[in-house]
Amino acid sequence: MRRKKLTSVAHHRYPAKSSLHPYNFFVPLVDQVKDSVVSIITEGSPVSSDLKQFINQLLDSQNPNELLKERSFGSGFIIHPEGYILTSEHVINKSKKILVKTWNGRVYQAQPVVYDSNRDYAILKIAAERKLRPLPLGSSRTTQVGEWVIGIGAPLGLENSVTAGIISAKNRRLHVAKRIYEEVLQTDAAINPGNSGGPLINLHGEVIGMNAFIIQSSQCLGFAIGIDALKPYLRDFY
Repeated sequence: MRRKKLTSVAHHRYPAKSSLHPYNFFVPLVDQVKDSVVSIITEGSPVSSDLKQFINQLLDSQNPNELLKERSFGSGFIIHPEGYILTSEHVINKSKKILVKTWNGRVYQAQPVVYDSNRDYAILKIAAERKLRPLPLGSSRTTQVGEWVIGIGAPLGLENSVTAGIISAKNRRLHVAKRIYEEVLQTDAAINPGNSGGPLINLHGEVIGMNAFIIQSSQCLGFAIGIDALKPYLRDFY
């Protein structure tokens, strides 16, 4: 009797890319939203000298003298196809020049259109050559504690850096450095220096908060302004 030849499991072919795994739901989500997140570089705030060479590589500028000026980093996201960008006011506060770097590496000079230091938000405008892709705004009020979220931003200028976590608490109201933060979402998704102004996104690809600040002495304790608290000030821009 002829015996059937057994096929080793090792001979079966499996997808080579781990991103095809059905539980890697963050992969398509990041791909969906990354083009709408920007890196913000401001002139006029101090930066350590050992970062100047890195900034040169980041901006890929042809004007080396421009890169010797002091800079700091922040994040933002597109809210209107005509180039309107939402970010934190403290990211651009007292800046002499604001540069925005988009997903494709283009760098634009931005102008502040609206800013509110008390509520810590600002709207910038860039003159892009084509219409940009805005992020859809979700609802922070219907967000649930324990819900998965991701944060995208540019800590130290490293644009499109992604962190993941959950909503740890919601409906906080905080006063920090003479600023009023309403409907604050608390998250354990890492928010590092430079993430301020970037979006906090749910699994539908919607913005539910704008990353605002961290508690320096804590482990992964970050806070974002609930997007519903900002919507009344954004009606003319989305």
